[in-house]
Amino acid sequence: MDFNHILYEVRDGVAWITLNRPERLNAFKDLMPLEIAAAVEQAGTDATARVIAITGAGRGFCAGADLSSTGAAQGADAVSDAGKTLEIAYNPMIQTMRSSEKPIVALVNGPCAGAGMSLAMACDIIIAARSASFLQAFCNIGLVPDAGSTWYLPRMVGRARALGMALLGEKVSAEQAADWGLIWKAVDDDALMAEGEKVLQKLANGPTRGLGLIRNAMQNSFTHTLDTQLDWEREYQRDAGGTEDFAEGVKAFLEKRPAAFKGR
Repeated sequence: MDFNHILYEVRDGVAWITLNRPERLNAFKDLMPLEIAAAVEQAGTDATARVIAITGAGRGFCAGADLSSTGAAQGADAVSDAGKTLEIAYNPMIQTMRSSEKPIVALVNGPCAGAGMSLAMACDIIIAARSASFLQAFCNIGLVPDAGSTWYLPRMVGRARALGMALLGEKVSAEQAADWGLIWKAVDDDALMAEGEKVLQKLANGPTRGLGLIRNAMQNSFTHTLDTQLDWEREYQRDAGGTEDFAEGVKAFLEKRPAAFKGR
């Protein structure tokens, strides 16, 4: 797939996906979500990419859907099926991210709203600049939170806060988001990329297969009983225990040195 609205590159073990519509705060346009899905899939098959980073160009992360590029700008009569774009673009993006075997980190550098917030929540770790904000904007235009927001948000912040954000449509600051457990941490704006690089390099140098199993185990736990999850943990541990990285991790621990994981 050609990338028209995102940038993609791999450097130092990190696959960087940069939303690239800075003039529109990186709002989603057309099939842009499928570009993100394609980039995540490409990173998944690239042995040199051991972690995925998603951020936005300019002063925003993602302002959600670009309403000026849809039929909604002409009123409800121009929209034949408001769920069609979800079916063909947004939902596949979220499902592709969920099935990734590599950790995904969001570096939220500015406004993060609507489906843009869904994109961030679908990542495994969210680090935000202090000036960033999070907004469930759907109620302000008469729509329902989508792209996974109604699934991720209550699990991340609880029912009361999720409903408050979704029904009132009020912005939540990065620091408040950190207090709520919505994000990993908020950092000074000028420290965002440095902090992100530190986290990304730690993940890129980590036991890739084991990290992928960790993210999948955590995600699957939302729909499993304890007994089912114990069974999954047993199988995941068998998988992880057969990797070269596990053998290296144990050897490094016994030799009191940093482990040199190879991602296999």
